[in-house]
Amino acid sequence: MTHAPDASPALPALSAALAERRDDLIALTQDLIRIPTLNPPGENYREICDYLDRRLRTSGFETQMIRAEGTPGDSDRYPRWNVVARREGTRPGDCVHLTSHIDVVDVGAGWTVDPFGGALIDGRIYGRGACDMKGGLAASIIAAEAFLATCPDFAGAIEISGTADEESGGYGGVAYLAERGFFSPQKVQHVIIPEPLQKDRVCLGHRGGWWAEIETFGEIAHGSMPFLGDCAVRHMGAVLQAFEDKLFPAMAARRTEMPVVPEGARSSTMNINSIHGGQAERLAGSTALPSHCVPDSCRIVIDRRYLVEETRDSVKAEIAGLLDGLKATRPNFDYAMKELNHVIPSMTDRDAPVARTVAAAIAEVLGREAEFVASPGSYDQKHIDRIGKLKNCVAYGPGLLELAHMPDEYVGVDDMMDSADVMARSLVALLLPTDETRPPH
Repeated sequence: MTHAPDASPALPALSAALAERRDDLIALTQDLIRIPTLNPPGENYREICDYLDRRLRTSGFETQMIRAEGTPGDSDRYPRWNVVARREGTRPGDCVHLTSHIDVVDVGAGWTVDPFGGALIDGRIYGRGACDMKGGLAASIIAAEAFLATCPDFAGAIEISGTADEESGGYGGVAYLAERGFFSPQKVQHVIIPEPLQKDRVCLGHRGGWWAEIETFGEIAHGSMPFLGDCAVRHMGAVLQAFEDKLFPAMAARRTEMPVVPEGARSSTMNINSIHGGQAERLAGSTALPSHCVPDSCRIVIDRRYLVEETRDSVKAEIAGLLDGLKATRPNFDYAMKELNHVIPSMTDRDAPVARTVAAAIAEVLGREAEFVASPGSYDQKHIDRIGKLKNCVAYGPGLLELAHMPDEYVGVDDMMDSADVMARSLVALLLPTDETRPPH
């Protein structure tokens, strides 16, 4: 159930309520950044969930704290905690769920500000996770609170969740919740994920991903007589050369109809995440010299991102075909390939109710048409789609995707305010339907 956001008489009061909360939005974002929820290993998840629990209960939400026991990384030292909050309306209607991940990636080098200081400088809040995606989480909370303050007589329900482990696949977060029915179409009808895709874009989905480890084998021998052994690293060199000569050109020639941004991601891509062969690297501070051995094993990890026009089986078969070709033509070549993870592409129709609603709100707030895009990398929509079987889901939030995982990551306060306005207007459109403007579902 949607109608144009500018059709509601509630909007002037809503805009005023949002303006009054600007300082609160800044403080909330800073507080979230100052809780260092690094993943790996999964630090301070309970602390940030407790913070969100207190905040949302104060705003009238009923909350649940849910530990994803048994998921990758979960342990007594690093438990995978999630918080889910729900506020019921005064009459039946749809449920809108705003879900954000609470974890952030490693800080890395190159920062000129405290990565967990939440400094406000020239209208920007800096810190690890400011953009990806604690700014979006804060904006969604402020949007919901402003909506509740001005539109208490709404239909349906609002849910807000803070979830674990998106940066490492989301298996301790949205996937775990989806397996337990939290994103079933019977419980939730509209989902907005405030990922940083820019405030004028509606993100409809993402490419697929296939991760694998490839190992080549050799035979150990004395390094002064390599001819008595068989160098696994040289065999891996042949694999890399085959990728350069055949696989990378073939991937670059493929183009998708998905509106993936940036432009380079409209093609299939593959990243070689790591390579290691032979002896283990020296520990930091060690002055020991290496021994002289021919390596009998070499391993790489690949990150293959594929298009909606491709399939998992075709991606795997293409790489296996190159490796089998080497096995047939290169003396003593042998390999093993092991799948590490797999994510199917996800794509919501741009005419889906939540996509149309958010796009209309963007046009009203920013005075220009929304751009429909797809993400080069995956995010939690994959679990809502594949496990939850809920297609009516988009990503929309403040921040520049290019800043994610970078040093001096920041989010603009004005961008958060505009995004909060868009999300609040979307709540108006979805939860305050009128008989005159209610289109077919």
